[in-house]
Amino acid sequence: MALSRVSGARAVLWSSLVTRRLQLGPSGMPWGAPRSSQLHLSPKADVKSFISYVVAKTKVLNGKYHRFLGRHFPRFYVLYTVFMKGLQMVWADAKKARRIKTNMWKHNVKFHQLPYREMEHLRQFRRDVTKCLFLGIISIPPFANYLVFLLMYLFPRQLLVQHFWTPKQQIDFLDVYHALRKQSHPAVIGSLEKAIPHISDGGLRWQLTDLCNKIQRGTHPAAQELLALRQCFCSHPLDMNQLQTPQMKALSRAMLLTSYLPPPLLRRRLKSHTTVIHQLDKALAKLGIGQLTAQEVKSACYLRGLNSTHVAEDRCRMWLGEWLQISCQLEEAELSLLLHSVVLLSTNYLETRH
Repeated sequence: MALSRVSGARAVLWSSLVTRRLQLGPSGMPWGAPRSSQLHLSPKADVKSFISYVVAKTKVLNGKYHRFLGRHFPRFYVLYTVFMKGLQMVWADAKKARRIKTNMWKHNVKFHQLPYREMEHLRQFRRDVTKCLFLGIISIPPFANYLVFLLMYLFPRQLLVQHFWTPKQQIDFLDVYHALRKQSHPAVIGSLEKAIPHISDGGLRWQLTDLCNKIQRGTHPAAQELLALRQCFCSHPLDMNQLQTPQMKALSRAMLLTSYLPPPLLRRRLKSHTTVIHQLDKALAKLGIGQLTAQEVKSACYLRGLNSTHVAEDRCRMWLGEWLQISCQLEEAELSLLLHSVVLLSTNYLETRH
């Protein structure tokens, strides 16, 4: 009796559900009822709208913050702006370097086969990364990051890459670096004079003596005068593999490289650095100096020993043409001449003479 009552209740419930379903349409709305004209956004569209709102508000707040700093803390605002732009440039350099390396791997291209601008970008990025890694290492201990920020503020030339320098700092710091490498010029010329008696060819001895005398008198040598001495620099005592330790230390300072390394490492680093410049020169000769911007010309000259911050652009292009005239005619065994040209070709060039 109880079972029959339960079965009857289930039948009544089922019948009411079926009747209710028939009264509703497929979308759950009653038959004949007008559909709502209001469209509801999907969850994904709601998220995009929220993100756009947050981004817009962030830009507004960021603008107000910049105006506040500019009005009340102008000196700090300059440093803050330079630092933020520097971070953006470093990040852009990293992405470009990664893209270049990926293309090199995909197409099996070596460094010396790259176009000039890509070669120069990788060379400079490697130097910048080395300096950034040093900062990263010393900031590893707990709370050391606060000390790092203080050191960066006190010693921007030594610890920061050029992206984080103000325009005035870029000129001042490049002058400081050139003054440091210029201190090594007398030692490099003195090493050449000491090597003269050990040169077997009498004609080459006379030519090298004359060249050293001209430079000491303040005369800028012609490219052909240096090329005439190429045999001196591929044999004893001026060959790259036979340079004495004092010579290598002076040349390292002239190249803005550390001189506080054991002689084998000094020699290896000088070889590597000079080889990279030689490869850059060949790529630049293919591109043409006329294709470079004013800033690219000045950077190329500074890398090769000329303090281009105080030399007019047209003079920089002329000097760079003289450098390429020498570099592109040298073989790998004669790269010691290219290394010494950092001093020989830049010491007395026009406005750089003091």
